[in-house]
Amino acid sequence: MSSPVATTDGAQQDLTQFVQDLLKDMQGRFTQMSDDIIGRVDEMGSRIDELERSIGDLMNQAGLEDGPKPE
Repeated sequence: MSSPVATTDGAQQDLTQFVQDLLKDMQGRFTQMSDDIIGRVDEMGSRIDELERSIGDLMNQAGLEDGPKPE
């Protein structure tokens, strides 16, 4: 028959392992989410750059390259 101390030590070790695994899993998820967010921000930056180029091209085509002309 096992003593209460041995059972408590085993339960403590199980709990410690569970918490370590949980923290490791959370760290992995956090890293993945961070990478996803950084990727989306980079993609958004590229799309904004492309939009700025398109607007500049449209302004050039419309003859507004230097902004509104004074009257």
